[in-house]
Amino acid sequence: MSAYLHCLSHTPLVGYVDPEPHVLVEVDGVIAEARERIARFDPELVVLFGPDHYNGFFYDVMPAFCIGMAADAIGDFNTAAGPLDVPKTLAESCAQAVLEAGVDTAVSYRMQVDHGFAQPLELLLGGLHKCPVIPVFINCVAVPLPGFKRARLLGEAIGQWAKSLDKRVLFLASGGLSHQPPVPELAKVDARMADRLMGSGRQLPADERQARQNRVIQAARVFVEDPYSLHPLNPTWDQQFLDTLQQARMSDLDSLGNDALSALAGKSTHEVKTWVAAFAALSAFGPYRTEGRYYRPIPEWIAGFGALGAQPLNHHP
Repeated sequence: MSAYLHCLSHTPLVGYVDPEPHVLVEVDGVIAEARERIARFDPELVVLFGPDHYNGFFYDVMPAFCIGMAADAIGDFNTAAGPLDVPKTLAESCAQAVLEAGVDTAVSYRMQVDHGFAQPLELLLGGLHKCPVIPVFINCVAVPLPGFKRARLLGEAIGQWAKSLDKRVLFLASGGLSHQPPVPELAKVDARMADRLMGSGRQLPADERQARQNRVIQAARVFVEDPYSLHPLNPTWDQQFLDTLQQARMSDLDSLGNDALSALAGKSTHEVKTWVAAFAALSAFGPYRTEGRYYRPIPEWIAGFGALGAQPLNHHP
């Protein structure tokens, strides 16, 4: 019974709109070090907290949380595609434990995930099938959203369950920090896009998917030239958020409302709730220390880009 954690921003824009080469080298180094620490830990099970970007979850039924019993990655933005190695019996046990702990979660035996799940598995583990993984979706874009407190309680429940296993468990979180890429909002779109958001976007025609990706790429190019073309990044808030995690003060965020967070750091910043859930899960294993902290605002990726690892103080590598 042991645990390790790594949180990492994701971006679909790698290779499409890239920062200066020295920044790429820096980020690659951060990821390589994290991958090495994870390899030393040698996880037997991964619990991956991630968001979705209207690729797997839609307004026909939009859960606040969903635990996957099986999952497929769609391969958007040239990320890995195909089935994840989800251990069904363990995932079912996890979902049952979370419900018994008083946190309502949906389950899916046909979860569809996008780059938000595939990218961390590729970058940190080397692929979708390197380790059994339980995908845990947190709704971070489709209002109404769960708040920080519910995300924290979800993580704590999963952590208590993971602690009962005789396994080395790796908690991963994907997304954040401050950012607001061009994600459609149901209240502001035409009838055709509303239909896509309500479920027809699950099987998006190839030309539409390409057009959608091109819109994001173009928005990033404009954002590099004009930091106010989208909601500006907020490095001050991002660093304070990382401090909060390092100091194990996750409950301090309970009082930060969703509208306030959107105004502070952008409407996609809600992806940091995956980080809160992961750190809450780790906290079930006792006090922890962090390592590998990294932060840089990267407008080319429309991202306050960060990374943070952690392990329990009682962990002996």
